[in-house]
Amino acid sequence: MSKQKLELTWIGKEKRPRLEPRILLEDTEKSYRAKHRVSNADIFDNRLIFGDNLLALKALEAEFSGKVK
Repeated sequence: MSKQKLELTWIGKEKRPRLEPRILLEDTEKSYRAKHRVSNADIFDNRLIFGDNLLALKALEAEFSGKVK
C-alpha cells in the first residue's frame, strides 16, 4: 500500500511568481530585550515580524528548514 499524498492546487498555480528570500532587519525601536535571564530556561530568540506572511516565511526558510513541524 502506498501513501496518498495530498496537494493544494488552484487554477494558475503554475504561473505564480517565484519568490526570492528576503533579509529580515531588526527595528530597534520596536524591539525589546530583557536585561538579564531570570533562569536558564528563559528564551531570548522570539521574533515578531511585520510584513507579508509569505515573504516572512521565505526569509525564515533557510534558518528553520527541517526544524519546524
